[in-house]
Amino acid sequence: MKDLTRIILASASPRRLELLRSLRLEVDVIPSRYREPSIDRFTPSELASVHAREKALEVRLRADHAPIVAADTIVDLDGTALGKPRDAADAARMLGLLSGREHIVHSAFALMDSTRDAIFEHCESTRVTFFKLGDREIADYVESGEPMDKAGAYGIQGFGATLVERIDGDFYTVMGFPLAHFVRASRRMGFLLHPAKNADIIK
Repeated sequence: MKDLTRIILASASPRRLELLRSLRLEVDVIPSRYREPSIDRFTPSELASVHAREKALEVRLRADHAPIVAADTIVDLDGTALGKPRDAADAARMLGLLSGREHIVHSAFALMDSTRDAIFEHCESTRVTFFKLGDREIADYVESGEPMDKAGAYGIQGFGATLVERIDGDFYTVMGFPLAHFVRASRRMGFLLHPAKNADIIK
C-alpha cells in the first residue's frame, strides 16, 4: 500500500476540487480536453462512466505519474440523459422537466494509477425529487447563472438546494463526486489516505 497525499484532478470543477481538498490532499488541476458527445447506445449511468474514463485517459497523456481522478455527472430523467444546459433557455427547459418529478443523478469517477496503467471505475446513483416549480422561480434561478455549468441545470450545494424536496442516497453523488466511494476505491487501488499525515498539506 502507498500513502496518497497528492492527486491530479482531470477537471476544472471547483466543487470536485473542494471535495478532494477536504480529504487534505494536494490537488493539481489539469482540466481534460475530452469533449463529451452524446452516445445513444449507452444508458445515462453508462455514459457518465464513459465520460469519466475518457477524461482520465486524455489527461494521462499530459500528466506526470501521480494518480489521476476524473468524474462526470449526468441527470437521468426517465432514461433520458440531461447534461449541462446550452444556454438559459435550455436551462429553463430542463428545470421545467424536473419540476415536481423524481429523477436520478449518476456521478461516475475513474481513478488511474498511471505507474502501472491500472484504472478503477465506479458510478453511484441517487434519487432526487423536486418541488413543483413556478415559472418565476425557474426564471429567477436561471437568471442567477448558477445552473449553467451543472448537469440538469441545478446544483444541490448552492441555491439549487431550495428546489429539492428530498433525496434518497448519497448527497455527494448529487454534488458531483461520491467522496466516500472514492476513498474506498483508493484503498482497492493500493492507496491509503491518512488524515493525520495529510493534515499540513492544505492550509
